[in-house]
Amino acid sequence: MRILHLHSSFAAGGKELRAVRLMNLFGPRISHAVVSAQPGAHGAAALLDPGLPVEFPEDFPSLQGRPTPGRLWRIAQAMADFDLVLTYNWGAMDAVMAHGLFGGLLGLPPLVHHEDGFNEDEAMGLRPARNRFRRLALRRASALVVPSQQLEQIALTAWRQPRERVRLITNGIDCSAYLDRPRPDMLPGLVKQPGERWVGTLAGLRPVKNLPRLVRAFAGLPEVWRLVILGEGPERAAIAAAAAAHGVADRVHLPGFVADPSHAVGLFDVFALSSDSEQFPISVVEAMAAALPVAAPAVGDVAQMVSVENRELITPPGDEAALAATLARLAGDDGLRARLGAANRAFARSHYDEAAMLAAYSRTYGEALGQERLI
Repeated sequence: MRILHLHSSFAAGGKELRAVRLMNLFGPRISHAVVSAQPGAHGAAALLDPGLPVEFPEDFPSLQGRPTPGRLWRIAQAMADFDLVLTYNWGAMDAVMAHGLFGGLLGLPPLVHHEDGFNEDEAMGLRPARNRFRRLALRRASALVVPSQQLEQIALTAWRQPRERVRLITNGIDCSAYLDRPRPDMLPGLVKQPGERWVGTLAGLRPVKNLPRLVRAFAGLPEVWRLVILGEGPERAAIAAAAAAHGVADRVHLPGFVADPSHAVGLFDVFALSSDSEQFPISVVEAMAAALPVAAPAVGDVAQMVSVENRELITPPGDEAALAATLARLAGDDGLRARLGAANRAFARSHYDEAAMLAAYSRTYGEALGQERLI
């Protein structure tokens, strides 16, 4: 069986790492071709099983450009040699449109589309023109997979998708991998010193994550606290500039991308988000599995994701002062951090273990192919 993956980017972000995890678990009897709308953005490939048959075709038609009939026809033709097409986010929507327009004529394989959230261009509100494009493009999709209740409602209302097409599959992880505390020297170039406390986050360094906001919210914490941001992306300079402007450049660290979060997240004492937009961030689940309290704005499903005990510390979206106050409260109360961390770990283990996620994806892909499950 051959599966074609069409990504907005295959850099190492949440949706890409989930796709890699699924590919690895499906095993070597399925081969994969991975295309990124951003040429060369293949960072997640480093986590693929070396024995997995995966190719990155350089001659696949570009997923970017004006959606002219000729360009969409070429994309549709390039799908023909596969058994299943998986598309991801707005950056692959032209391919979904190509499949919708020409799939019947060319006898194309079934397509399952995944929407995991929005970049800064839709973080503050959906674009009506894109809503219309999605409605038209998705009309032949076998399924539309979303990870959050908020996206499920958007799919049913703004995108007017039929109930039977929309599949809510929440993100899951191997919670047991987060039970042990990592060694203090696990991060490249950074060692946690005795007595230090860390506010940490896992995020692509992109504008929608608004990490300068997190720097500002952190800046008032006592000297013993450090801010550690794990990830890569174009906002590195803006984050460093915010740290310098607020006099905390020596306490803000950007060690880069970490391939296995279970080897790093447990070094944090508080997990924080500052995003303008999220849906169901896997980093929050990872933090919960590592028994961390979570300070974050109520974007996407975050307020419902955390344990009941942690929910009062989820702040209004965009309220930087409230986020700063929450960080200060957690920084000053060891007992509160321990209680919320324990509650979050128990909640993650009961709600977000990866076995249910894998079964749901296997069933969704299998049904698209006319069988009970993929594996």
